[in-house]
Amino acid sequence: MYLGLDLGTSGLRGLLVQEDGKIIGSAEATYDVHHPHAGWSEQNPADWTTACDTVIAALRTAHPTAFAALKGLGVAGHMHGATLLDSTGQVLRPCMLWNDSRAHTEAAKLDATPGFREISGNIMFPGFTAPKVLWLAEHEPDVFAKIAKVLLPKDYLNFWLTGQYTSDMSDSAGTGWLDSGARNWSADLLSQSRMRRDQMPDLVEGSAAIGTLRPEIAADWGLRADVIVVGGGGDNAVAACGVGALREGHAFVSLGTSGVLLAAKDTFSPMPASAVHTFCHAVPNRWYQMGVILAATDSLNWLARNLDVEAAVLSSALGDQISGPNQMQFLPYLSGERTPHNDSTIRGALLNIDITSSRADLTQAVMEGVSFALRDSLEVLKSTGTDLKRALAIGGGAQSPFWVELVATVLDIPIDLPDKGEFGAALGAARLAIVGCTSAEPESVMTRPKVAKTIHPRSALTAAYDAAYQRYRATYPALKAIS
Repeated sequence: MYLGLDLGTSGLRGLLVQEDGKIIGSAEATYDVHHPHAGWSEQNPADWTTACDTVIAALRTAHPTAFAALKGLGVAGHMHGATLLDSTGQVLRPCMLWNDSRAHTEAAKLDATPGFREISGNIMFPGFTAPKVLWLAEHEPDVFAKIAKVLLPKDYLNFWLTGQYTSDMSDSAGTGWLDSGARNWSADLLSQSRMRRDQMPDLVEGSAAIGTLRPEIAADWGLRADVIVVGGGGDNAVAACGVGALREGHAFVSLGTSGVLLAAKDTFSPMPASAVHTFCHAVPNRWYQMGVILAATDSLNWLARNLDVEAAVLSSALGDQISGPNQMQFLPYLSGERTPHNDSTIRGALLNIDITSSRADLTQAVMEGVSFALRDSLEVLKSTGTDLKRALAIGGGAQSPFWVELVATVLDIPIDLPDKGEFGAALGAARLAIVGCTSAEPESVMTRPKVAKTIHPRSALTAAYDAAYQRYRATYPALKAIS
């Protein structure tokens, strides 16, 4: 048996999997995100370990025999978070999360420093780890002076599980300190941001064993102490392992809290100026590129919250088929934007609201705005030489037939819907554990899911949606000018 843990922004999910890939059971636990000031987003790492114990207890109760046979586990986690430990391994302050934008000044400073884009392969976004820690040097110098180790969220959970300070390549590529081509920490990038190599964890590939469970945890969970923990990875890279997106031409679009358009790459071929992320994959000698928008289903949830109705009710009211773009426009910059704008201060907007506008119009405008933002990501991926012929749809938003057909038409590529089953980061993390424990080739374990249905672009409407996208694309500069 193998366990995949997905440390998400709002909760932790555990998936118990047999070596042949059969799903045995799952469990979840939630926790809060704190926003003490505008632009701040923080979490208490103790909440992650408490959630892990809760998930383990539920799996152990529901599947005692299977859980007792656990051989290995892997962890996927939300990226970029700055979890700071002192010399005794104690947490110094709440973790600054991926969507924390307070370090925009520090990010701009690092981004303008020669070598940062070239070595890391990326623009230095405010959400990355390096600018956050540099912000601490200026604003919380007492905390900065005590930093002995900087760990990403899933790496803190691995530290709690094993006592080892490690990180994998895919997650570390999002710190701003990794030479993503060489797959190693960069002494230049560290020194330019006032950090040292000894403050970094040891680097491993995502499927490499980092240690075994600490004896006290193994005892608490009723397991042998030889359960192997592998390096794991950043959530999107591990989700790619869950859907078998390992090779050039493999891609997925994720309609989750944030929106992602990810393409696997056989080579390291960055183009930082495009604001496309170019990161190491969670498996050896592979990379991936992705465009990221900060609010996908979060945009629909925002609308639902303000209309005091469930998001699923809003979505179902649109039916299953698109009929052409809405005149109302929504710009989904509720928390700023990454690809392609790298703008932490821009905020969203609703335009062309008419006295006849309905709740359905608002819902359609939100879905279209998110879809157009994903088209932005597709366009910049194309500029790097990435040629996507089709993509697999995952995430909660992929449950809406209307939204999936909209995305297919706006991107003008077929969108595959996987057959029912598990395809997310929790499965990818379990697959990394299987590879690490069995020495199997990644491709033999990280297979692609069976496609239940392919949604093709509505060819009669592609021109209309392309024109609507061009209007959307022209709106950002105007909004920026008055913001």
